[in-house]
Amino acid sequence: MQTLLLTALLGLTQAAPVPTPVPEPAATQLQAPVKPAVAAAPAPAAPLSFYSENLPFVWDRMIPLAIDLDGLKVSSIFFNKRVVQSGFFSFIKSAEFGTRARIAVTNTGKVPQVPGFAVAVTDKDGRLLGVASGGTKIGTIKPGETETFDLNFSQVKERLASGDRFLLAVELRN
Repeated sequence: MQTLLLTALLGLTQAAPVPTPVPEPAATQLQAPVKPAVAAAPAPAAPLSFYSENLPFVWDRMIPLAIDLDGLKVSSIFFNKRVVQSGFFSFIKSAEFGTRARIAVTNTGKVPQVPGFAVAVTDKDGRLLGVASGGTKIGTIKPGETETFDLNFSQVKERLASGDRFLLAVELRN
C-alpha cells in the first residue's frame, strides 16, 4: 500500500509539459491570400462520328440496314449461333462455336475508316439478354472495301434467340 501512495505522490510532483509557443505574424508581414495557379484548359478533342439506334430484333435472319456514318455504310446485321454444317469439320455434326452478331459494312468514303461496334439485345419487357462488341483490331477499312465483323456474345447469351429489340452503336476512330 505504501508503494501505491509513493507512486501517486511522485506523479503529482512532476511538472506539467511546457506548451510550444505558436509564432504570431507581425502586423507588417500580413499577406493577401495566394490564388492557386490555374492550368490552361486542354483543347477539346475532335468529336468522334457516332451512331446509335434501337431496332427490331430477328433471330437467324438477315436484317437489312441503311446506315451511313461519314462514309461508312452499315448494310446488314445477322444474329445466330455458329454451327458446323459441312467442310473439314463436318464429322462434328452439332458442334456450336459461339453466338454472334455479324455486321456487314462498306467504306463509301475517300479515307480509311476504323469502326467500333456494340450491340445489346433486349426482350419485350426491356430486360437485357446479351451484349457484344468488336471492330477493326489492326488496320482500317480502305475506301471501296466491304468487310464483315463478327461480334461475339459470351457468358450471358442463352435467351438471345427470344430477343425483341436490339440497340446498335457504331463509333468511328481516327
